[in-house]
Amino acid sequence: MTDNTASPVLTWFQQQQTPAGWFDLLTIMVDGMVRNAGEIESQPFLRQMGERLAEAWPLPESDTLGELETNMNRFLTLFQWGVISLHTGENGLLIRHQALPVGRDPEQQMRWCNAFCTILEGLYSCWLHAQGGGEHVVLQRERLNSISDVQFHYYHP
Repeated sequence: MTDNTASPVLTWFQQQQTPAGWFDLLTIMVDGMVRNAGEIESQPFLRQMGERLAEAWPLPESDTLGELETNMNRFLTLFQWGVISLHTGENGLLIRHQALPVGRDPEQQMRWCNAFCTILEGLYSCWLHAQGGGEHVVLQRERLNSISDVQFHYYHP
């Protein structure tokens, strides 16, 4: 994993993606939940919050992978959460999410990244299921390139 906490690009994204007040409250809430319940114990709740978000903001039906990518990015752009690219692999679908919102407190950035990725797992799973994905298909974080660049894998185990 690359540490890019001092990057001017990261600083710019933080200013755009993490508005003072709202983002501070959200990170305090997530940090408090993870500290009180534990990181693993809080994952089902965070995934469920991603699923609820997907239900509140459903994607239009997509006929192609390109349309699906465009529709997902439309939502992510609306909330200033970065951008994804979709790629088919031997074993399923790969989702690379770049420019994730990054917390301002360097000591809490990894906890925030882990929590936010869990929310995205729920969001992406629900969206892909609504597009015709199977009941037993799993979506999980596969690789963390940096705190703002993550790859997810959607596959049938």
